[in-house]
Amino acid sequence: MAMALSASRALAADIVASHYGSLDAASCKRELQQRGVPFVAVDTARGVRAPVRLTGRVRGVLFRTELNATARAVSPHEIVDCRLALALDDMTRLFPRYGIVEVRHFSMYRPPGKHWKSGQEAKRHPGGLAIDIGRMKLTDGTWLEVERDFQSRIGGTTCGVHATLIQPSPDTMRLRTLVCELAEAGLFHFMLTPSYNWPHRNHLHFEVAATFSGQMIR
Repeated sequence: MAMALSASRALAADIVASHYGSLDAASCKRELQQRGVPFVAVDTARGVRAPVRLTGRVRGVLFRTELNATARAVSPHEIVDCRLALALDDMTRLFPRYGIVEVRHFSMYRPPGKHWKSGQEAKRHPGGLAIDIGRMKLTDGTWLEVERDFQSRIGGTTCGVHATLIQPSPDTMRLRTLVCELAEAGLFHFMLTPSYNWPHRNHLHFEVAATFSGQMIR
């Protein structure tokens, strides 16, 4: 798989993520329903505009934390803003040619501090607008592990002809090509990888923003 994406699409005002970021709660949930995405609305989640829980596979792909089923049912980390859920649904459209059937993440929603004002929307994880993906299961039962397979140095180029690859392997190329194709599709405003910094060495941070018109991938 060849990586031909340029390293940045900053100021791309027409990216899909910008449409999603602007949606109100009712419009977003209506679109999620029309797509047939399995979800239930969450009564309240501080900082989140349109909190939902995914209740099944999205186009055959399961999104979940590493928690057991009982814990997952009540974990705040399994709550997601509807706008990010739309982007995740779009993401799964690319998965069949990569053989991905399951996504394990560290968290989506992380509740803001106890002093967060009621009714005030938050950004990133406190707003349920970001997902930290640690690994992805393939149809043959093996896993793409971000920490093992991304193969990049901090500060390295993520995509394009100058992409930094330490020890390329088929899994590395599969993972990198997927990330770069997602960036090209414009599904997320921010895409932070192990190339970004040490805290991101073991996951991919994909984020939709409510008020941002560009895109950053590092």
